[in-house]
Amino acid sequence: MVAYLAWLINKIIDAYILLIVVWCLLTWFPGAMQSRLGELITKLVQPYLRFFDEHIPPLGGISFAPVVAVFVLYLVQYGIIMLTRIIRMKKTLSSIFVLMKRP
Repeated sequence: MVAYLAWLINKIIDAYILLIVVWCLLTWFPGAMQSRLGELITKLVQPYLRFFDEHIPPLGGISFAPVVAVFVLYLVQYGIIMLTRIIRMKKTLSSIFVLMKRP
C-alpha cells in the first residue's frame, strides 16, 4: 500500500513538473498565455511558482524561479523514494527478527 501511494505521489509530481515546463515554453510565445490552455496551466502552476518568484530575484531579466521550483520537486520525489525504502527495510528487518526469535 505504501509503495503504491509513493508511486502515485511521484507520478503526480512528474505531471506537475511537466506542467511547469510547458508553462515556461508558453511564456516564450506571444499570445500563448491568453489561450485556454495557457490560462489553465497558469492557474495550476502560478500559486507554486509565486513563492519562488518572491524569494528569487530575476538575473538579467530572466527568472530562474521555475528551475528552482522543479529542483525542489525533484528533492521531494527523492525524499519520498528514500522514505519508502526505509519503510520497506524496517518491515524486512522486523520480519527477520521475528524469524530469529522463533525456537
